[in-house]
Amino acid sequence: MKSRASTIAGMFYPGEPGRLRQLLSELFQGISYPGDAAGVVSPHAGFTYSGRTAAHAFAAFDGKFEGTFLVIGPSHRGFPSCISQVPWETPLGTIESDNELGSLIDLPTDERAMRYGSENSLEAQIPFIQYRFPRSRILPLMMGQQTLKDVHQISSILITALEKYQNPVKIVASSDFSHYVSAEKAHRDDHYAIEALLKMDIPEFFSRIES
Repeated sequence: MKSRASTIAGMFYPGEPGRLRQLLSELFQGISYPGDAAGVVSPHAGFTYSGRTAAHAFAAFDGKFEGTFLVIGPSHRGFPSCISQVPWETPLGTIESDNELGSLIDLPTDERAMRYGSENSLEAQIPFIQYRFPRSRILPLMMGQQTLKDVHQISSILITALEKYQNPVKIVASSDFSHYVSAEKAHRDDHYAIEALLKMDIPEFFSRIES
């Protein structure tokens, strides 16, 4: 496989380049933040539902960033943890994968899982990266399980790789938080979990997710 073709264009976001670029322009309109985030949490629903929130997330990065985005998303369809090391295509064109970083990450490369898994948690981030950071690269990582044990294992692998890697990397954690509940309940439940996350209390974060 020479590249990964889009599997959600025309469903999660417009499949026509001009319409997609126009939508992204509208989503980023009026958003600006001082500083430069090391990483963000960004949603992966259809852009109609979560695009504005995703734009807020990506606007937290310095707009001049030209390094690599390590995009981490959950597997919705049962595929095991793996990475992709081929270019990814969207209606905005092709974005290159960072094979140097990929070679340092001790996880299997599985392009078939990335393609046939049709993983929206990863692909939904790519147009935002292409639009705002056209000179950057990506390293997609799909997590098969998200238990605390798996998180510690994946984190250890990534820390080891990033300590060896010499170029700048930003992290995008793909997560939707609440689904299909009232705005009031979503705000209450999400902030209950986020409160622990902001304190970097990971055991408490997992405990609150379970509760």
